[in-house]
Amino acid sequence: MSICMGIIMLVADQMMYDRYNTKRDRVYRITSTMVDSKGIDRGGNEYATTVLPVRDELLQNYTGIEKAARILRGFGNGWIEFDQQDANVPLAGFYADPEILDVLEYELEYGDAKTALVEPYSVVITRKAARKLFKQDNPVGETIKVGEQGIYTVTGVIKDTDHKSHIVFEAFASMSSVKSVKKDPKHDRSKDLDDWDNFTAGWVYLLLEEGKAPSDILPHFDKIFKKQYAGIANPDQSGVVFHLQNLMSITPGSFMNNPIGPFLPWIMIYFFAGLAGVVMLTSCFNFTNLSIARSLTRAREIGVRKVTGAARWQIFVQFLSESVIISLFSLAVAFFFLMAVKPFMLQLTFARALKWDLEANYFVYAVFFGFAVLVGILAGFFPAVVLSGFQPVKVLKGLNTMKLFSKIGLRKSLLVAQFSMSLVFILTVIIVFNQLNLFLKADHGFSTENKIIVRLHNSSYQTLKTELEKHSNVESVSAASHIPAAGMTYGNGFKKALSDKDWTNLDYFSVDEEYLKNLNLPLIAGRHFSTPAGDMNKNFIVLNEMAVKELHYASAADALGQEIIFQQDSTKKEIIGVVKDYNHQLLVQKIAPMALMYQPDQFSLLQVKYTGSYEEATQTVESAWAVVNPALKVDYKDFAEEIRWFYNMVFGDLVDILGVVAFLAIIISCLGLLGMATYTTETRIKEISIRKILGSSNGSLIYLLSKGFFSILLIAIMIAVPLAYLINNLWLELIAYHVTINVGTVVLGVLTLIVFGVITIGSQTWKAAYINPVENLKNE
Repeated sequence: MSICMGIIMLVADQMMYDRYNTKRDRVYRITSTMVDSKGIDRGGNEYATTVLPVRDELLQNYTGIEKAARILRGFGNGWIEFDQQDANVPLAGFYADPEILDVLEYELEYGDAKTALVEPYSVVITRKAARKLFKQDNPVGETIKVGEQGIYTVTGVIKDTDHKSHIVFEAFASMSSVKSVKKDPKHDRSKDLDDWDNFTAGWVYLLLEEGKAPSDILPHFDKIFKKQYAGIANPDQSGVVFHLQNLMSITPGSFMNNPIGPFLPWIMIYFFAGLAGVVMLTSCFNFTNLSIARSLTRAREIGVRKVTGAARWQIFVQFLSESVIISLFSLAVAFFFLMAVKPFMLQLTFARALKWDLEANYFVYAVFFGFAVLVGILAGFFPAVVLSGFQPVKVLKGLNTMKLFSKIGLRKSLLVAQFSMSLVFILTVIIVFNQLNLFLKADHGFSTENKIIVRLHNSSYQTLKTELEKHSNVESVSAASHIPAAGMTYGNGFKKALSDKDWTNLDYFSVDEEYLKNLNLPLIAGRHFSTPAGDMNKNFIVLNEMAVKELHYASAADALGQEIIFQQDSTKKEIIGVVKDYNHQLLVQKIAPMALMYQPDQFSLLQVKYTGSYEEATQTVESAWAVVNPALKVDYKDFAEEIRWFYNMVFGDLVDILGVVAFLAIIISCLGLLGMATYTTETRIKEISIRKILGSSNGSLIYLLSKGFFSILLIAIMIAVPLAYLINNLWLELIAYHVTINVGTVVLGVLTLIVFGVITIGSQTWKAAYINPVENLKNE
């Protein structure tokens, strides 16, 4: 019941998003799909983002739209909690048009909503952000330094409410600031406002006029497509088809690329509902089993009630109400249990990433009550039918004449299915755990020990590198755009000649001249970038062995001195070296073609290789940073931990979740087995007593009572092992480096199942074997 209640609260939380908006029926988000020049879908998911100039095009040339607002990436940190946050940027947010406050109904506690986002370098912050950054209650007029993006003046504070918005932010900066932030090319977003080809930079929201529907707006999109994209000459280019998504359809909603905040796809809600249904139905089945198993002890009570005038419906209502009362007591206990585990559930990495919460309000509590009553009725209905049907003459004459469930094939089949499912979960947990260990201990082909990652956050890499190299415990320092094998790279097309038909896509890292030395990467042929670093290095490129093959060179030596064309800017790069293949991407992927290039403007971190202890190295990093950036906070992490982070996030959480589900599944299965074992021993109690009097040993009696149940476990094992092998191989085969399902894994899983089964069966058979025959036969 706790599991089901948690799922109900999670779904209720998702259903509350944006419901506060009084204009929600008229608010729509423009979404995008990539198509070719003829409007034919190029495949892939729909995008929540779209081209930003469509907003002005609609307002200036078409009717039916009351207001429109753009939201643009690039201001502050991202909304995902474990994104790489700039320690010197105090806010997470976006650039936005002034109309956003009205369209999405964000109410200001301080400031004027009509003017708050008009002037450049103005910012509206949430009440939570205001408490974090300022001591005074009303910070309007105060300024905030947002990294290298400039100093912004607070012009409004959004009121604290219990409203849930699908947009996660701490601040909106004025869109007019975008055209002013041109000093640093890294922060210049002005080109995105007029770019009809970039449909990933931001989001556009529309408020339709009263009485207008999406069907009135969609024809405008057809005209815009013909105007902007029809007849694209370059087949590599894409056009964009626009769609409308109602505010209430965002979460829960269909899966889309580039979400602006957390959302739960409907497919996940169906999955959760199915999981809750399976858990609850199997629990109800077990309750039914246990109720009927214990019914024999109440058979005479039912007989006496009927003899003294009780009608069958009264007996039926009695047992059904008992079941409902038990269910309501279970609800109360389950609620306290859920509240106890809630903090641990919400600390799971994916739960933090998606900003999940468990919604609790009067409606949810009413659903809980109704759910408990329904479960009580489902669980108690069949036992109530059976027990109320007892005939007084038979139950008062003797229990040995009663026959309940003479055909129990269905119950055995359900038990086999339950234990099979349990074993599949147990084996899956073991396999996922083994896979996680493989990732964490794998050799990526480069050195990961004794290194610290220092995020530059727009600081001068050369200045910081020079300062770090002054310290005796720093062995080498290398600049790079990304951490290898941590899930991120750049990528682009390359050609040997312009006349070649297709571009060859290569991953690439921007690195400096110390990179290979820092990671202990061996060269197969040629050389690395020259020292000291100079602009000449920008004309060179180093490939890995896979890239040499992908570009169809005969050998590494043959590739040296050749020139290839970089698609991004059509520049030519001379191949000066070939590095040995290594896992530059996550181990879920095979080694792919990759290049190393020298592009200092893309450097985002320093890899510091040190000697001595980690603590001493961090002190060195902090002191060097304080010299170069005394006013800024340093952001550093252990190199190996950064690589392992992704695996721990995905597979670590998966082990925890599957472990709980597996434990729950086997406990539920054991409860079902307990019901059957209890029923069997209750109905055979006189037989056991007679056998004992005639000389049967306790061991032979335990074997007699247990053998049927162990056959159920054996059948479940025979079904579950091949099923678990097939299911887990489906996802293992998608991973480049994966474990195998060996005999040890299977034996461990089977032994776990058998231990639980033996404890469950033994609890009843042992008790039955050691009964006192006199107590059970004295009335015969």
